[in-house]
Amino acid sequence: MRLVLLALAFILLLCSCAEPVPAQKRDYVGHWQSPSMSLLILEDGTVAYKRYKNGGSTSVEGPLQSFEGDDFSVGIGFFSTTFIVNEPPNNNDGQWTMVVDNERLIKQPSYSH
Repeated sequence: MRLVLLALAFILLLCSCAEPVPAQKRDYVGHWQSPSMSLLILEDGTVAYKRYKNGGSTSVEGPLQSFEGDDFSVGIGFFSTTFIVNEPPNNNDGQWTMVVDNERLIKQPSYSH
């Protein structure tokens, strides 16, 4: 029972640390994909990332910490990752694209605005 309560407290801490996506960065919100990468950014600042490369995969799930220009950081304290945005979200003829860590991503239609 003690372990369950500790786990619940940790989950609540993680959720409470997320910074909502600022109004000027609303175009980042959505489910972005390429054949080898998936990036989900929710309005409340929750981020989930998975990338397949060189026979393995890397994943990150956590709260949005901040934006520095076009780049953004995800995680808590020392356990954070900065995503380099080579091209910010852009709408070309109704299709949203963004380049993150040199990977061109397309926003899935259910999240387009």
